Amino acid sequence: MTRGMHAIVISAQGGPEVLEYVERPDPAPGEGEVVIDVAASGVNFIDIYHRSGTYPLDLPLIIGSEGSGTVSAVGPGVRDVAVGDRVAWANVLGSYAEKAVVPADRVVPVPDGVSAEVAAATMLQGMTAHYLTHSTYAVKEGDQVLVHAGAGGMGQLLIQLAKLKGAKVYSTVSTSEKEKLARQAGADEVLGYDDFADALRGKLHVVYDGVGKTTFEGGLEVLRPRGLMALYGAASGPAPLLDPQALQRKGSLFLTRPTLGHYIADREELLQRASDLFGWIAAGQLTINISHRYPLADVRQAHEDLAGRRTTGKLLLIP
Repeated sequence: MTRGMHAIVISAQGGPEVLEYVERPDPAPGEGEVVIDVAASGVNFIDIYHRSGTYPLDLPLIIGSEGSGTVSAVGPGVRDVAVGDRVAWANVLGSYAEKAVVPADRVVPVPDGVSAEVAAATMLQGMTAHYLTHSTYAVKEGDQVLVHAGAGGMGQLLIQLAKLKGAKVYSTVSTSEKEKLARQAGADEVLGYDDFADALRGKLHVVYDGVGKTTFEGGLEVLRPRGLMALYGAASGPAPLLDPQALQRKGSLFLTRPTLGHYIADREELLQRASDLFGWIAAGQLTINISHRYPLADVRQAHEDLAGRRTTGKLLLIP
């Protein structure tokens, strides 16, 4: 009798109650796949969208999109990854589990100077912050940048990477406690959600918005002519519909709704972004703030805490 593994499965989409801690047979790798003993899985808003039905999925399935661990088996045709390798991945479903099956071309090597927990916490948000600041809008020395929700895991990373590029960074937060975190990450000025639009009107080169509904219209007001808004998430709900003519009236603005998958589809790009991030972490130039660790079985609590904005920094599930 083969030993089973534990995983978080959803059979229907809905609230945290649909997250089930179940036993499953140990997985075997298929062609081009590896099996990884999971050390840590990241908890992200996209997991809530998958669970709730915002992003429809074929069910049942193991959810979770990011993690790290050690390769325990490799499938046919795998050449560049070996049993015993420390690896991490993002954008691959099935990560809330003791063992994950991941395509070999989607894993990245984790260097010795980076712990498994930090690697898991870096992948999805770190590579999102990387493509947003280096590709969607390549931040330059002296640019004026707004990062919404600067105390969250994503916000802290965006602030740090924009500062590494030499920008002046403004950030929004909801409490004085969160203001401290945004400032620790490097924000030059921290504002409330109610007054940021008036304070920054017409000043900024780029707005990074993962909040959506409640910040979207104000974000367009703070851009200078030909400025860009990167709307990368919707923590407060979907942004309102926009007449494209509004972009012309407000200064020939650019609006994009990017997603990580399109910025790491090429393996070389995936490896370059991960290598940059792990290099900055090892050199002490980038800090990953892990704020909460939960046993895998406590996944419902992790989702409630993230959705309820009760957390700052990164949440991890530890199998």
